Amino acid sequence: MATLRICDESVPGTGALEQLELSGLPDVITVEELIRWRVREEVARYNATCGVGTSPGLVELSTKETELNRLGRRAADRKALKWEQHADTAVRGFDRNSFFVMVDGRQVCNLSDEVNVLAAVEAVFIKLVPLVGG
Repeated sequence: MATLRICDESVPGTGALEQLELSGLPDVITVEELIRWRVREEVARYNATCGVGTSPGLVELSTKETELNRLGRRAADRKALKWEQHADTAVRGFDRNSFFVMVDGRQVCNLSDEVNVLAAVEAVFIKLVPLVGG
């Protein structure tokens, strides 16, 4: 099993906004599987802290989830986020070019592209920001 460093950037080359390590990955993984592993790990961390001081990462919370968290519900009353729903949203986002992925400086363009995790060091997820008034 292999480990890969995951970084988020909003503008390429400006440095990582957030980083995490994914371990236990298979030696070769598709981009879709990588996105799903990443989202699963982020949601698990979010659920473990009951959302305190963390965000689920790649996928923004829905309006309903945000509202429930804003209301200050006790940790015991909060429902855990379901990683599968967030992973599906992230995969659709990749298809719609909401973000793109660079593995060791090379852009991967398709969900079916394979990443050799044994040879790779870092995957950078670059979130695109929509232009206002354009």
